Amino acid sequence: MDALDRRILTELQLDGRLTVTELAARVKLSVSPCHRRLRDLEREGAIRGYRAVVDPSAVGLDFEALVFVTMRLEDADTVSAFEEAVAAVPHVLQAQRLFGDPDYLLRVAATDLTAFQQLYDQQLARLPGVQRLNSTLVMKHVVDDRPLPE
Repeated sequence: MDALDRRILTELQLDGRLTVTELAARVKLSVSPCHRRLRDLEREGAIRGYRAVVDPSAVGLDFEALVFVTMRLEDADTVSAFEEAVAAVPHVLQAQRLFGDPDYLLRVAATDLTAFQQLYDQQLARLPGVQRLNSTLVMKHVVDDRPLPE
């Protein structure tokens, strides 16, 4: 991947709806080579997909929490069962496995505190292998969905 590919990626992260013509103009390349590079980046997996970034407040999800998960056991079966189960919870926006303690970090969206408490008690606390959950509430997003650096 060269500097031009990185510039293409930067432009698309800023505006994923660019046409190939607009993208080519922004990176100072003719349309055909730009299109070829774009397809190569998609084929190689550098571009994993395209999607709309939706404001959570616009769809009533005004409450966000970070949930730290400590597992009771970390054998392969327990980890697999936990990861499969957490992936099936729609309100979990991100789930990351961590080194050390805690074992996982979940980013969870809900409509309000009451909805989060129900989600916490009825789904998160019942995930396979969970020993302990510790939550903190998100007050404000300071940096959110920033494009990757070049």
